[in-house]
Amino acid sequence: MIAHIQGKLVEKNPTEVVIDCGGVGYHINISLHTYSLLPNSDQIKLFTYLQVKEDAHTLFGFFEKSEREIFKMLLSVSGIGASIARTMLSSLEPKQIIQAIASGDVGTVQSIKGIGIKTAQRVILDLQDKVLKLYDLDEVSMVLNNTNRDEALSALEVLGFVRKTSEKVVEKIIKEDPDASVESIIKKALKSL
Repeated sequence: MIAHIQGKLVEKNPTEVVIDCGGVGYHINISLHTYSLLPNSDQIKLFTYLQVKEDAHTLFGFFEKSEREIFKMLLSVSGIGASIARTMLSSLEPKQIIQAIASGDVGTVQSIKGIGIKTAQRVILDLQDKVLKLYDLDEVSMVLNNTNRDEALSALEVLGFVRKTSEKVVEKIIKEDPDASVESIIKKALKSL
């Protein structure tokens, strides 16, 4: 994999740059976040991610290493491709994405063009634990309980239970055990309903 490219900035626009490195021009896709951080000088260095597909080899560039790591994390989620991950990093700052995932803020993730409610929920479900471990975010634990509550209520609704009835039961379960996982909330609720 190509870890970074350093050279002369030949072309620059909000979605891509061309960097001349040793006489070879590398076409690199970038996010608006990276574009906003590009210096005015000719010489630049971008951390890169090379995506290899059957029909193309595509380079993605990032001004910060942390943005590249978030990009790679997003790609690990089923249903999130490179273009959607880049759109996410163009729509929100990397810190905002991390905060939204950590706090289980489905609305913020869903507000990004091209992401529906199911994909937003999958992003949070798949990445929340990783984000909390990587970025040491303990302060969002209170919000997590709300996320567990919401996920449990959604699951019960899918199973055919009336939301109002489910809410009362779930609230009671959370009062008794504030640290209950989604699974245990659902199991206890099924016994009570």
